[in-house]
Amino acid sequence: MDQIKTGALIRQLRTAHGLTQKQLAEQLHVSDKAVSKWETGGGCPDISLLRRLAELLGTEVHVLLSGEIHPNEKEKGNMNKLRFYVCAGCGNILTATSDAEITCCGRRLTALQPREAEPQERLCVEEADGDWFITSHHPMTKAHHISFVAYQNDSTLMLFKQYPEWDLQVTVPHLRAGRLLWYCAECGLCTQRAEPHSAQ
Repeated sequence: MDQIKTGALIRQLRTAHGLTQKQLAEQLHVSDKAVSKWETGGGCPDISLLRRLAELLGTEVHVLLSGEIHPNEKEKGNMNKLRFYVCAGCGNILTATSDAEITCCGRRLTALQPREAEPQERLCVEEADGDWFITSHHPMTKAHHISFVAYQNDSTLMLFKQYPEWDLQVTVPHLRAGRLLWYCAECGLCTQRAEPHSAQ
């Protein structure tokens, strides 16, 4: 940890949140002199304070320790670059439209890499009353099931959570060209064009 860089970042984030040194110190139960010392690089926060300090400054502990924020390029609104993340611990589903550092249950998550579904894996998509009715022959047991199905195009994402006790059945409004994605912990993230086709 570079104390000068970390101190400068603490000052930057504190002022961005409209906090005085005294206000930040009071919330951490330390003196304002301690905060001043951190910000000038004359010392660093005790490890026991880092999590609370990061919360108060709206950042992560590892960002404080590195002393740097690396902003992404401005997101241009192209949903085709959407990334999916799934926490193996709790099953949480997260998305990001550009590079992101995402954690859940104390683990850093890696973006799932979608692969084109093999013909026998594809979801069955049928037209029904102007909508797409989607089903699958994929197992839906507790040990092996699809946990979500998503429809995505360059401006829209619809995500449908699935559960082991359900037969997979999803109705999607008939929209313009896009793709379907679905995730199974064993099979990974699969994708296919969103268009009607018969069951395999």
